[in-house]
Amino acid sequence: MNILNLFKVSIRAVANNKMRSFLSMLGIIIGVAAVIIMMSIGQGSKESIRKDLATMGTNLLTIRPGADMRGGVRQDPSAMQTLKMADYERIVREKKFVTKVSPEVTASGQAIYGNNNTTTSMYGESTEYLDIKLWTIEEGDCFTEEDIKKAAKVCVVGATIVKELFGNQHPIGKTIRFKSIPMRVIGVLKSKGYNSWGMDQDNVIIAPYTTVMKRINAQTYFSSIVCSAITEELSDAAIEELTQMLRDNHKLKGDAVDDFTIHSQAEWMETMSSTMDTVTLILVVAAAFSLLVAGIGIMNIMLVSVTERTKEIGLRMAVGATGPVISLQFLIEAVLISVTGGLLGILLGCTVGEILIPMMGMPSSVPAWSIYVSFMVCVFIGMLFGYIPAQKAANMDPIEAIRHE
Repeated sequence: MNILNLFKVSIRAVANNKMRSFLSMLGIIIGVAAVIIMMSIGQGSKESIRKDLATMGTNLLTIRPGADMRGGVRQDPSAMQTLKMADYERIVREKKFVTKVSPEVTASGQAIYGNNNTTTSMYGESTEYLDIKLWTIEEGDCFTEEDIKKAAKVCVVGATIVKELFGNQHPIGKTIRFKSIPMRVIGVLKSKGYNSWGMDQDNVIIAPYTTVMKRINAQTYFSSIVCSAITEELSDAAIEELTQMLRDNHKLKGDAVDDFTIHSQAEWMETMSSTMDTVTLILVVAAAFSLLVAGIGIMNIMLVSVTERTKEIGLRMAVGATGPVISLQFLIEAVLISVTGGLLGILLGCTVGEILIPMMGMPSSVPAWSIYVSFMVCVFIGMLFGYIPAQKAANMDPIEAIRHE
């Protein structure tokens, strides 16, 4: 009997027991769909995180004070005052692998305009900060170097600040109060929305760093220094350059521990991607167990089918069908059930992953390779769990099979 005839016989056998075949497929359908959905959520989340980090600048380098030991007690990095004006000035003066630099001073409090108020954060920055963090001015202008020299009481605000304080009013030229300090709004930032961590990126006020240092916080040190490497590939070279400058400035010799830390955006991306890959793997493995159960279900149904068709098998052997041919027929039936269930599972998984999950506001992206892998796994499951029933059918004694009732 040729392969084409075997396929016709197998399809007829599967079709003769539609409900049983469908129930056998159901486990495969659910298992494959679950695997694809889990992978799409993991991939979508990873792409969403990468996109959010990219909006902060892919070449971004952040220098923060490092915690040190005092009297055997490790200090809080936020309490350290190791980043000073001399560090910023030296970086600006001697940088080779860095294009833009901005010292950063932060303050949290209430912004007030008229009867409206909102809790927000103010960032004291240089004029290069917007380019480093990929911000754009939608309306008005940014502050200037002259404003920085004078510690001018001017600021640019995010879209959330405009919404909360001004409503339908035009914000440019209006004066808000932050910690009792009047600040004139000279620009509005283009909206970035919420990131993957649920943080409102538009709830921000940006002012000259000298203004925040002198008028708001009354301090002489920076909370951090943000820089932009020439390219993402040169981030490591930029980190080495910055490290050497700061160690020289802070007079750290030999094996002395750095009193600062430098992180690149690439490190954050790698860390978050690694975390999401681990979470996705756990979810996929959990979903894959349902495929194992489905395979056992197929084997069980095929064993029942072999028992029910014992007399048919004996008759076919009596008219010349060999053991390998009988075995191949039942193997084809098992693969047909598995692959058909897999195709339906792929269709269901792609539909949920590409349409339903995004409709619920969750990031999702079905990787193409997950479809190919799911299909091949279904073929493997059909062959693996169909082998034992197929061998049982092939090893029957024709005479005993014919006499079977």
